[in-house]
Amino acid sequence: MTQPTSQSNRLEQAAIVLLSMGEEPAAAVLRCLSREELLEVTGVMSRLSGIKVDAVRNSLQRFFDDYREQSGVHGASRSFLQRSLDIAFGSDIARSVLNSIYGDAIRPKLARLQWASPRWLAECISQEHVRMQSVFLAFLPPGLASEVIAALPAENREAVLLHMAKLTEVDRELLSELEELVDRFLQNLDLQGTSVSGARQVAEILNRLPDTGARLVERLRDLDTSTAEQIERSMYDFYLLSRQTEPTLQRIVDAVPLEQWAVALKGAEPALREAILRPMPRRQIDSLEELMRRTGPLPRSRIEQARREIMDVVKRLADAGEIDLQLFAEAVVE
Repeated sequence: MTQPTSQSNRLEQAAIVLLSMGEEPAAAVLRCLSREELLEVTGVMSRLSGIKVDAVRNSLQRFFDDYREQSGVHGASRSFLQRSLDIAFGSDIARSVLNSIYGDAIRPKLARLQWASPRWLAECISQEHVRMQSVFLAFLPPGLASEVIAALPAENREAVLLHMAKLTEVDRELLSELEELVDRFLQNLDLQGTSVSGARQVAEILNRLPDTGARLVERLRDLDTSTAEQIERSMYDFYLLSRQTEPTLQRIVDAVPLEQWAVALKGAEPALREAILRPMPRRQIDSLEELMRRTGPLPRSRIEQARREIMDVVKRLADAGEIDLQLFAEAVVE
């Protein structure tokens, strides 16, 4: 979708289109997404509620407008190119050309490992020789590879990184070994347990205990400082700003520089962004939008850092009794 101007709007429109398609067609689309894209769009899908008819109509209209602009001539499939190149040059050259276009045949298998626990992958490859570890990590997406390296024994990381940096080409024999290794991982992948965000679950529980939650966090801090800090970060998630009252948001907005909001609201979901803008006067909103345009695209790490800093301010205000923070979405009765 090219017409919406912000990433959050594009995600919401994509989520609406997927929800309108039905389960099987939506599943076919989701299979084509990267891990990061899938997590983003399904997160928005899970939070959408009370979608207005006009929003659905506009999303579908934009989708079909974009569809009509396509030429109708699609690029050649891999099978088409395989057959054509086999006829023209023979199978060896065809395989070499296709690997340069699509990547080695092992890449689709490795893509399935993006859902595996990085710690489990690190445990699996730590038993292999350093060269195999480096080749395996070289084929992974950089984000996952960095998590796996962080989970490797500290004494092996430098050697693995050094071997990886020297890689220029992988011979067929080593590639065959790598494929056998990945096949073994995939066979065992289904036996792995599902991941659970225990810290977030504890945070959700403590948020519902306003009288004792803070005391429990302090007692947990005495037992395990790092775990208590992780729980506290989960308790003060940036998205909780979307469910605060207007007076609370007004105090928070006043306490945070506009430049910091311009970074933190990059890619924010519409409900959250609308909540933050609601207490702002029109002139301040215009200034904020101009700042966001000027800053342009930003690394996710910088956006997350800005959000953490804002939530630190929010926590200080709540601890000082300056705001009455609603830590969970409580049901209301009229």
